[in-house]
Formats: sequence, C-alpha cells, structure tokens
Amino acid sequence: MNATILKTVGLLLLSNVFMTFAWYAHLRNLSARPWIVAALASWGIALFEYLLQVPANRIGYTALTLPQLKILQEVVALAVFVPFAVFYMKQPVSLNYLWAACCMAGAVFFVFRG
Repeated sequence: MNATILKTVGLLLLSNVFMTFAWYAHLRNLSARPWIVAALASWGIALFEYLLQVPANRIGYTALTLPQLKILQEVVALAVFVPFAVFYMKQPVSLNYLWAACCMAGAVFFVFRG
C-alpha cells in the first residue's frame, strides 16, 4: 500500500472517530437534554471530523477513484463503529456485524479488482 493511501486511511480513521461520536455519543451522554443541545454539541464535534475528512478525500482522490474512495470510507466507518457500539455504547455483539463485514469485503473486492 502506498503512502498516499496510508495517509488517506489514517485521516479517514480519525475523522470517523469524531463523526461516530458526533452522531451517536449524545444518545448516551445527552439523552436528558433537549435535542438542540445535542445537535449543537454534535455540530461542534463534526467540525473536527470535516477538518480531517476533507483533506483525506483530497489526498485519496489523487491515488483512488471516487468509487474506491467511497467504499474505503464505508469500510473505515464500519471498522470504527463496531468497537464504538460494543465498548462505548455497550451494545451486544451481533452476528449481523459479521454479515455486514462480509458485505463490505465484497464491496471492496468488486471496487478494487480493476
């Protein structure tokens, strides 16, 4: 894997950590607050996500096609979301995670098989 793709994956991993917290952490941490508080907190967190995601996509697009970049983003999102759901949100591990991962592996195969 070349340095451009590694840099893209690293930035996408970091951006997805921020975005996963922006989208879902308020369900655990701000559930007693009005939704507008959660929305504003999420928006603040999402700013950091965009500061990583936009450069990741610009860098990645120099070495990957747009469909490859999108599938890579989805795989990274799933790789970040599952540990977040299990360890932070205390969701039970489900066999559905395995099936979702298999579907994503298939998507990776087809979009990168070039």
